This record gives sequence, C-alpha cells and structure tokens, in this order.
Amino acid sequence: MTSFTDWLANEYDDKNDVQTHNHQNRELLFYRYVAEGNLEEIHKNIENHEFLNPNGIGKLSRDIVQNFKYHFVVSIALITRLCVDNGMEMERAYRLSDYYIQKLDDISTLEDLEKLHDKMVLDYTNKMIIINRSANLSRPMTECLNYIYSHLKERITVKDLAEYTSNSASYISRLFKDELGTSTSDYIRQAKIEASMNLLRYSDYSLADIANYFSFTSQSHFSQLFQKETGLTPKKYREKYYGTHWKGTPRDIMNTEE
Repeated sequence: MTSFTDWLANEYDDKNDVQTHNHQNRELLFYRYVAEGNLEEIHKNIENHEFLNPNGIGKLSRDIVQNFKYHFVVSIALITRLCVDNGMEMERAYRLSDYYIQKLDDISTLEDLEKLHDKMVLDYTNKMIIINRSANLSRPMTECLNYIYSHLKERITVKDLAEYTSNSASYISRLFKDELGTSTSDYIRQAKIEASMNLLRYSDYSLADIANYFSFTSQSHFSQLFQKETGLTPKKYREKYYGTHWKGTPRDIMNTEE
C-alpha cells in the first residue's frame, strides 16, 4: 500500500506552478485553536495530516521537504505571535520558537517533519491551556513573569521585580501569593529548575556549568534544590532522560514535553 507521504510526493510533483492558496481564515482558525488551548481541534488537525495537505498551499521550493520546512517556519511565527497576544510570556514564546526552528536542521523526511510539527503545536497548545487557566493575572504580575523568563540566568530578587514594575517589594510578594499561590522565591526557583531540566536532557553541559549558568550559589545547592523539586538528583535525571538525538545550547531552555 502506498504511504501517505509517498502519495504526497507524487501529488506534489504533479502540481503545476500555479496553485490556489487556502483562504487565510482557515489557517488563522487553526492558529487560534492553538492560542486558545483547544486540544480537541488540534488533535483533529493532526489525525487528518492537515500540515502535509498539499491542497491550497503555496509552492515555496521545488524540493518538497524544503517547501514544507518553509511553511513550518511561517506557521510557528504566527503561532508564536498569537500565543504572546493571548498571554504567553514573550521571551518564553520566542525561545520555544527558536528551539523548534533549530530542530529543522536535523529533518530530512516528511515523516519526521510532520512529527516535529505535531509536537510543536501540541507543545504550544498545552502551554496555552495552563496560561488560559491563569488568564486573570494582573499587569504587574505579567511583567514580573516576563522579567523572570528573560533573566533566568541571573540572580533574581523580589527587589529586582519591584524596581522593574515600579512597585514595592511587599506588593510584589503579595501578588505572587494571591495570583499564583506561591512565593516569589519558590516561583523563580521552579522556573530555573524547569530550565535546567532541559539542559540536562538536551545538552552536554556539566552540572557545574548548569548550576553556574542559572546563578545557583553552588553545584551542591543546585543539586539539593533540583532533587527536592523533581525527586531525582541532576545526575540521575540526566541518566534517565538524556536525549542523544540533539545537543542544545544555553538558549534552548524552554520546557518541551514529549
């Protein structure tokens, strides 16, 4: 039996150079499903192989894989902007975009490209579900979160957040308790641990380098906090989850669930 991608390759070769493009509303609706956290519609899109549907898409390259890579970049650019508009921290959204675009370098088949696209849209969608549940965050709190994700490698204090938002430290501390149900220091620590988890999974940086990069006071302090948060030491976590298929960089610190 001919596979879907084999059929697609033949269909692509048979197309003439003049193609009818999808109405933009169809694409925008899909991007809005992502930004709204609509998992049901996203799963339908994935099950129907809509990303690789050749009908109504522009022919940006004579090479079929390269053509869909270009469409991938367009899609993630629009998804990123819509997610930011709907509450995702800007730095977090763009780092996530950087991560997936860099992964395109390792893609050479339509099957792998589709898998990457599906993982990308599910990643954004699941993150937006969490964000939408906390959609009533105040502007100072949103500014605090943007600051935290833009300065994860630095030592961040309540005073830093207070100065950045032009508020008092006591007010910022109260906001974190009232709106997120946690202390400022606990939230910052969790964000740094989440980021370090990805460097442990996708890079070869030493534990000392990771601890230093995120401004923990020492490697032992980092290990202690990491184990308290995850139930595993950084060493055990890397042994369990290390992904040999990709080597990351310090910029690639956004959480990407399997």
